[in-house]
Amino acid sequence: MLDFEEYLRKKKINPERFKADEPARFAEFGQLFDLMHPDSFTAQKLFLINQIRRRYPLPPPAPPPTADSQDTPPPPTKRPVIVRK
Repeated sequence: MLDFEEYLRKKKINPERFKADEPARFAEFGQLFDLMHPDSFTAQKLFLINQIRRRYPLPPPAPPPTADSQDTPPPPTKRPVIVRK
């Protein structure tokens, strides 16, 4: 079963910042979330969820490191030369 913090991450809301800045609302929403299905909670609180998402966005995920991430551009490719007869 999905817990409230996972639900917030799924909705692209930073749960740590939300909990730190608005502990009363976080606790209230957490209790309501535990009582109902996630889809019902979303339908009931959609307007507020959108406001919270704008206030506490999740940071974008970091790009995965690559094996050859040495910031060197790839070598230029040579174009074929077409010779007319």
